[in-house]
Amino acid sequence: MAHLAPDEVAHYHQQGWVVPRFRLPAPQVSQMVGALDELLRLNPGVRPEKLVSAHVAGDNGEGVRGVADFLDLARDPELVDLVSDVIGDDVILWGCHVFCKPPVEGYETPWHQDGHYWPIRPLATCTVWVALEPSTRSNGCLRVIPGSHHGQVLHPHLHEDRTDLTLNQRMADGSFDESQAVNIELEPGQMSMHDVYMIHGAHANTSSVRRTGVALRYMPSSSLFDRALRPVDGKTGVPVDFARRPLWLLRGIDRSGRNDFEVGHVR
Repeated sequence: MAHLAPDEVAHYHQQGWVVPRFRLPAPQVSQMVGALDELLRLNPGVRPEKLVSAHVAGDNGEGVRGVADFLDLARDPELVDLVSDVIGDDVILWGCHVFCKPPVEGYETPWHQDGHYWPIRPLATCTVWVALEPSTRSNGCLRVIPGSHHGQVLHPHLHEDRTDLTLNQRMADGSFDESQAVNIELEPGQMSMHDVYMIHGAHANTSSVRRTGVALRYMPSSSLFDRALRPVDGKTGVPVDFARRPLWLLRGIDRSGRNDFEVGHVR
């Protein structure tokens, strides 16, 4: 099975992100590109950067018709192994967001911290960002501020009333030094992992090459997915319904004893 090497684990904890040596095999990447094509076909009226809960097949209640292949990817034991190496052996899958930036006019993702958006307490999540297509500087790859997760501080975010952004919350000026940004360029099948407090963003895609990544969200079961919370409710530019969002316990036990694994599941 896949595991992070000690130096990769150290990089994740020290820098807040890592690109594992492990990568998806080519046949699996090809299968997921097919699933992406199906996802886009099923959602002609949704901006391709805003395909939330793509892993919930059918009408997911958040404005997207999902495809089961993305749930299969999120539950891949090798990916769960990688996640376990940084958050522990009790792993909950709680989200999957497909960011597909079309050529020429793919939206910008403003600088932000994921934890600003999510109803998880204590706040803890590892995001695995899987590239299905080349992700480069020219087509708007993920950018991170190394070490910005230290101290577990959520910085102020400002709302922007714009229609050309993946998210409508941007970090306030002066919160960090953008000159320290690192571009995470990935080939299809490669992935990055980052901490919930990591400051990150991405430029718009003005190139002629589409860029697609699948952000898989995992939390340790010692945290609670608190459905009563509504962080920045209605201000993100992405329709979400955390009250009905399904959870999957992928490994171990629910250490909090309070997470609900029935809500949102179709029986």
